[in-house]
Amino acid sequence: MKVLVATAETQGDRGNDFHFAVEGELVRIDTPCATDRRDPDGGCGCGRSFAGLNSARPTTTARVADLPLSRADVAEALRSSLAQQGWNPSGAAGEAAGLLDLVADLPVGTVLGRRLSEIVVRRFAPDVPAR
Repeated sequence: MKVLVATAETQGDRGNDFHFAVEGELVRIDTPCATDRRDPDGGCGCGRSFAGLNSARPTTTARVADLPLSRADVAEALRSSLAQQGWNPSGAAGEAAGLLDLVADLPVGTVLGRRLSEIVVRRFAPDVPAR
């Protein structure tokens, strides 16, 4: 199944890139804080990053990968991550479905970036074997 994972690929293309997540871990899109809603290029960075489900660390780049997971696996990973971080996990299945829908039609290897609710392609890749 195509999923979104943390990557360092294309890091540095933008001056405010950062990659603190674990390479290859599943990521989610956090709701930005008030500071970043006013200026996504500001100090926090949550308005331009993806959050690693395992590490809870951010990255400004995420890659489409094909992993041997089911929709239920992705939803459970998200639910578990939210619960571990003290967030309400009740919306995990819906959030997971949204993330899976986001990448369903993108080729494996495509690298994405983010500015608030806008997801942008930073590098469009043809289908390549998953790493």
